[in-house]
Formats: sequence, structure tokens, C-alpha cells
Amino acid sequence: MNSVIEEFKNMFSFENVKWDAVIEATYETIYMTVIATIAAFIIGLIFGIILFLSNKSENVPSKPLYGTTSFIVNLFRAIPFIILIILLMPFTKAIMGTVMGSNGALPALIIGAAPFYARLVEIGLKEIDKGVIEAAESMGANTWTIIWKVLIPESLPALISGITVTSIMLVGSTAIAGVIGAGGLGNLAYMVGFTRNQPDVTLVATVVILIIVFVIQILGDFFSKRVDKR
Repeated sequence: MNSVIEEFKNMFSFENVKWDAVIEATYETIYMTVIATIAAFIIGLIFGIILFLSNKSENVPSKPLYGTTSFIVNLFRAIPFIILIILLMPFTKAIMGTVMGSNGALPALIIGAAPFYARLVEIGLKEIDKGVIEAAESMGANTWTIIWKVLIPESLPALISGITVTSIMLVGSTAIAGVIGAGGLGNLAYMVGFTRNQPDVTLVATVVILIIVFVIQILGDFFSKRVDKR
């Protein structure tokens, strides 16, 4: 019982917490999350639109396109993130010059998140009223016009909700990446808090991660409601 009480005292003592290190780790986590979210949004949106249009189309060439795109998306979604980081190390080294630090984690974060968001985009596009799309087609709108004037505007609330979920997932992924040297709050919690038996550091890192997640969710809900026409 005394040992348990002692552990709680150590956790809430904060005597081992170096706040400058916490601030730096927080910046690294936000940096990785923001860059990876932007890239995942762009790539995922492209793949999601391709999935929707190629599955919707009755043209014979569209079926192999859908099958190939769907296979790529499912493949990278199925690989556990920690394994994906290891598999991509040669690729990461080639394009980033390093596999360590915040920049070294970006390729795995982006490649892991983009397929996930692509499926959310496809689901969001499927929720659009078919009559709206058919009306645009009957007026002679080409594919690009339909994408920019119909698909994206009509599915915007779902797209924002999807990128919110993806961004929150990325915060968790940065914590996992931190365990193998990517920096950020995950690295601080593991390399300092866990390996040095400093539970107060782990607690602070966890609380900051939770704050980041809550802020992302609040912002995502706010903007999703703002653009919702219903």
C-alpha cells in the first residue's frame, strides 16, 4: 500500500518535469500532426474521389481503376503503423535523409493516414443525394465541374469530420513513432518518463496529448457545423 501511495506521489510531484523539454516535444508533435494531416487530406481526397467515381462509373476501364486503387488503399490500411515505419525506413532515408526525428516520421505518418482518410472521403461522397449529381450531369457538367461544384461542396461537412478523425489518429501515431525516436510527446513519455522511471513526465506528456486531441475535436466539430447546410 505504501509503495502505491509513493508511486502516486512521484507521479504528481512534477519534480522531474523540464518544461522547456515539454514545450519542444509539444511543438514536434503539433508539427508532425499538421504536416501529415495536410498531406493526408490532399492525397486521401484524390484517392477517395477516384474510388467514388470509378466505382460509380459504368465504363469498363473504370473497374480495373477502382480495383487497383481499392487494393492500394486496403493494403496500406491493413499494415500496423509500427510495422509500416520499419518497412518504410529505406524509403524514408532516401527522401528525407534520415529516419530519426520529426521529419523522419512524416512519410510513415502520411502513408499510414492517407488511405484511411480516402475511405472516409469515399463514404462521405456516397452520402450525397444522387439527384444532385444527376442534375449536374444532365446540364452537361464535365467531371472536373462535378468534382469542384458538386462533390466537394456537398460532402464538405463529412470531409471535415473525416479529417478531424484522421488528425486525431495521427496524434496517436506520432506518439507511437516517438517510441522509436521520432521525437514529440511520445518520445518524451517513453524515453524519459518510462525508461528513467519518471511517471510525472509520462503524466504531463499524456495530459498535453489529450489537450491537443480535445482542441482538434472541438475545432473539427465547429467547422463541420459551420459548413453544414442542413
